[in-house]
Amino acid sequence: MREQQPKRAQISIEQEELRGISRTVAEIHWLLLILVLLYLVFGGERGDPEADAAVSAGLFFYAALVMSFRYANFYKGETRWKIAIEAAGMIVFITWVLWFTERLAGPLVNLYFLPVITSALTLGKVATLGNVGLIAACYVLLGSSIVGEMLTLRFAAGFAAQLSPVLLVAYITTMFSADIRYGLQQAKLLSETDELTGLFNTRGFAIAANRLFSQATRYGRPASVLMIDSDNLKQVNDTHGHEAGSRLLRQVANAVQAELRSSDVPARYGGDEFIVLLPETPPKGALDVAERIRNAIASRPLAVNGQHISATVSVGIACYPEDGKTLDALAARADRALYLAKQEGRNRVIRFKTGSEVGEPSLIATKRAQRG
Repeated sequence: MREQQPKRAQISIEQEELRGISRTVAEIHWLLLILVLLYLVFGGERGDPEADAAVSAGLFFYAALVMSFRYANFYKGETRWKIAIEAAGMIVFITWVLWFTERLAGPLVNLYFLPVITSALTLGKVATLGNVGLIAACYVLLGSSIVGEMLTLRFAAGFAAQLSPVLLVAYITTMFSADIRYGLQQAKLLSETDELTGLFNTRGFAIAANRLFSQATRYGRPASVLMIDSDNLKQVNDTHGHEAGSRLLRQVANAVQAELRSSDVPARYGGDEFIVLLPETPPKGALDVAERIRNAIASRPLAVNGQHISATVSVGIACYPEDGKTLDALAARADRALYLAKQEGRNRVIRFKTGSEVGEPSLIATKRAQRG
């Protein structure tokens, strides 16, 4: 199971999505205003100055609503409640214009499709159903001025014929929107996940870990980084084949995940190397986690063709703020500590020691070249 992002990160992602939706809603607002204006200019003679004045007043107030919601910055953040209010405002405006023009007999009745599409694309099934119900009430209001007519079969048939296209558009758009959203989520998941292990890849790690680490720096909280490397992947590949090596990597990934909290961020860093961000974790806690991971992997040999092959890992640790002030610095220093663990015999955990990098500017590059 992938690590769940913290609440603050989820809010940030939702805000980005809502900003994109908001731009689409703004375009629908302006489309609605333009269509009503075109109808007033080219829609033929109406011969009722009071009705024209009422429609013009409706245009003015609706434009003011759009400007206040979209451009006046009265609202600091985008919310789905705000979009729901805008969709309801569209329905009220359309009903007002229809009341003073041709009601259900004119072409402007098709404008009800716009708030339905807005709801279906942005608010989901329940809100869309609510708006369809509101539109149905407006149809009843516009379609009959005599209460007795509402009980006739003729009125019911006409009402169903006029409302059914709205229901159909609502259903199709809602399902289409859900399919698109699911496809985008799957594409995003694939772009941020390592196919072999199911952990984050480096891109996914950067997105999730940077958000968490920024919280640690903002509030002065501890955090630690583990760099974990399989000690015998090359030997397994050479002796038993790459399929056995892939099984070893999956086994290591599963063992790492089993020792972590849901708030920790593990990732495959490349090749046989893994990285883990441990938020809210001081050095002692990081050492405990690293030892549990090392012991869990060492105690579970890899079964290949009836043989049991010992599997071990080396772990390097760097901690914020003692060992570095940025995530990149911690990763580099945990990597250096990992190199020292390899040098000292493997199957061990070493924490970065300040000053160990002095006089060895190419140590990390050398390690990676040797592993390559």
